[in-house]
Amino acid sequence: MKSIFRPKPIIRDVPLTLENLDEQARTRRGLYAEWLVTNGLGGYASGTIGGFNTRRFHGWLIGALPAPLGRMMMVNDLRERIHIDGKEYPLSCLDFASRESIDSESTKNEPVTPVHEPVSPYLHNFRLETGLPVWTFRIGETVLEKRICMVHRQNTSYIKYSLLAGSARLEVQPALHIRPHEGTVEGSLPEKYRFSAVEQGFELFAGPDLPVLKFSWQGGQTSFRINAREIRNLRYRIEQSRGYDWQGNLWSPGVMCSELKTGEQVSLTFSSEDWVQVQALSAEAAFAAEIERRRRLLRMAPEPAREGFAAELVLAADQFLITPMGRLSDQVRAYSLGDETRSVIAGYHWFTDWGRDTMISLDGLTLCTGRWKEAEYILRSFANYIRDGLIPNMFPEGQQSGLYHTADATLWFFHAVDRYFTATGDAETLEFLLPHLVDVIEWHQRGTDFGIGVDPADGLLRQGAVGYQLTWMDAKVGDWVVTPRRGKAVELNALWYNALRLAAEWLSLIKKDDQNCVRFTEEAGRVYAEFQRRFWNPQLKCLFDVVDSPREQDGQLVDPHDDPSIRPNQVIALSLKYPVLAKDKWTAVLDVVKAQLLTPVGLRSLSPDDSNYKARYDGDLYTRDAAYHQGTVWPWLIGPFCDAWRRTYPEDHQSIAGFLRAFKDQLCDDGVGTISEIFDADPPFTPRGCMAQAWSVAEVLRSYLAKPRDASPAHKGR
Repeated sequence: MKSIFRPKPIIRDVPLTLENLDEQARTRRGLYAEWLVTNGLGGYASGTIGGFNTRRFHGWLIGALPAPLGRMMMVNDLRERIHIDGKEYPLSCLDFASRESIDSESTKNEPVTPVHEPVSPYLHNFRLETGLPVWTFRIGETVLEKRICMVHRQNTSYIKYSLLAGSARLEVQPALHIRPHEGTVEGSLPEKYRFSAVEQGFELFAGPDLPVLKFSWQGGQTSFRINAREIRNLRYRIEQSRGYDWQGNLWSPGVMCSELKTGEQVSLTFSSEDWVQVQALSAEAAFAAEIERRRRLLRMAPEPAREGFAAELVLAADQFLITPMGRLSDQVRAYSLGDETRSVIAGYHWFTDWGRDTMISLDGLTLCTGRWKEAEYILRSFANYIRDGLIPNMFPEGQQSGLYHTADATLWFFHAVDRYFTATGDAETLEFLLPHLVDVIEWHQRGTDFGIGVDPADGLLRQGAVGYQLTWMDAKVGDWVVTPRRGKAVELNALWYNALRLAAEWLSLIKKDDQNCVRFTEEAGRVYAEFQRRFWNPQLKCLFDVVDSPREQDGQLVDPHDDPSIRPNQVIALSLKYPVLAKDKWTAVLDVVKAQLLTPVGLRSLSPDDSNYKARYDGDLYTRDAAYHQGTVWPWLIGPFCDAWRRTYPEDHQSIAGFLRAFKDQLCDDGVGTISEIFDADPPFTPRGCMAQAWSVAEVLRSYLAKPRDASPAHKGR
């Protein structure tokens, strides 16, 4: 019998040894495969597995601080070297903007791994153990292991070095630039920093409005050598390729040193918390606590998700569930009711919490992982954010309030509530949410912000305001909205129909014979009939993407037309609990989507036959956003596609397994142990965008665990 009490460690090995990879492949893996550790607040530590910072977001402590600070880069880099028998071996690398930088006075006499060797030749292995990174370095008979963890719900990072064989001197030089998360990388003047030794370790004061950064260096024979200096003209090559701020400076207070023998270890701690919190756990205790917390997550998950691929995704899902630090008024309101605040980080490194991503991800991140209470907290939190019938599109970094420019996030809220209630039967929470949901429908019926509202002529939902991108296809460069999709979008009306049917169902269940139940049912019947009439494209045997879609002229919307672009949004019309598309059209739609949009890693956002199709998502911001929803593959769409396929072909389990197979290999690419935001539209489907994306992980996990289900009950009131 399998034990449910002590899940075995989940190990993901990433091949790095020269026996497995040639030098070019090893370099690429070390440069572009990234690791991520999070703290449940939105803070994190992250970098490349080769130790080469390629993004301005890479660092060993990125703290999540109360508004107005938001997330802050606190510790950027660690320059690690090991000395054996008087000879020095570099374990990490720096990327300089020019050879002159390497030879400059600021780095004179400092050993620097050449720019063309971004992976230390002594890095023997990288792996994840229960989701936590482990590096193994081998120099002859000497073997050094490095690990990192963060304390849950603290801005504290622990880096532990263990000498498994041999004897050596380890030197670690922290290099930093304390700045806002997306602030310039140019580097502040070092005279602003005040570094001092205290009884507990070391402190760095960086400004009156910033927390003091604490350092602790503990182990056997440890020492600190003061050697304050700037490290100038560093390059962040991914930022350079993306057209962002990419060249900057770091400052180092000195070098941490330790003499190690076989079996000995030393730990380096960084924290923005009070010393009382920092000292509450030793490094050993911190690692043990975090491993036990992760084992509990696996024990909470359903049995099929406690090992293998699904277990890895359970651990990946944990990275996105956060207690938002900045919105103190929300915490007070939640605590007064006996609740807690929860939200979802949409993706790492640069996204904050987004309403749409949260609602689409809720099932996979919480219900499929056994974290039902957190699902409840998320739904209650977002119910309190509703304004004029809309939930926030996003919460900007360091701000107390959200932005509401979204037409679909609120409708996905209904879907999330349905998944929660189906999984838990929690009638009390449903009763709390129902008045908010009825209010949402009434706002949509009479019209709300950004042109979002029901067209009284046909009952279909329309949206559109000049200068705004309101659906999930939301790329915008300056004033250019790349895919405005103004008018009556196919997935908005599928979600609107589903929301009406769900609301009627819940009103019947909770309030019985409520007049709104009858009204919403009748309205749903009208939407259903008009959808069949307006959205079916008989020439292409699939659905229009948008009907009554106007173009912009002189700041006005004119000349409405029907958009025949073949996009993945149409699968949502048959994937929700109440499908708005008539059953006799399901097979035809899936045939088109499978033939033109399906890839091994999700659905393309546009057919390759379209003149606007872009095969690669690469280059500067303008070029990337032009491709973002014009072909680029989105993994999250595999969820609605699999739902639609199961509904249409309920006995075809083999195809579903095939649609998901390639994602197992993706856990070794780009973001190790997680799934990227997007992929190029053509082979080899290179990962792009965020290295870890909430709805990618959530929808793959949900689809992997989903059981076959019959089609929803037949439409009433046809």
